[in-house]
Amino acid sequence: MISTPEVITTKEVITAAIPLVIPGRDMPKYMDPAIQEIITVLSTQGLQPAGPMFSYHHRRPSDTFDFEIGFPVSKPIREEGRVINSKLPAVTVVRSVYQGPYEGLAQAWPALQQWVSENGHGENGKFWESYLNNPDEVKDPKDYRTELNWIVG
Repeated sequence: MISTPEVITTKEVITAAIPLVIPGRDMPKYMDPAIQEIITVLSTQGLQPAGPMFSYHHRRPSDTFDFEIGFPVSKPIREEGRVINSKLPAVTVVRSVYQGPYEGLAQAWPALQQWVSENGHGENGKFWESYLNNPDEVKDPKDYRTELNWIVG
């Protein structure tokens, strides 16, 4: 399900992102329009994503998800519409890679959280996932790869 977790320290990464607070069940309705909006803003500014798309969660999901969806960029953007400058932080995370359809993330995250707890790492409820391949290019969902980053310390 998930690769063996490892504890690493990340480097700060500047991003172009859209903050969202939405019901979890509505995620599919909001994701693609936000992705397209960010890509359009980058394109009009002569930029391209400098890494994989991510979703950074500011807290554990409850009845709503409070997160940013975005892409790493090589330099700050000119903010436009809902697209803002943001960052993935320089922090200590427990990292693992889940391979499989996105629906399986609902089981992958608790497995990683259990590892974090069993190995005595404190955590603050913040986490992010990076989508390592593009579903438009990888046709079989069993081959989707998602990097899981649980902030600890």
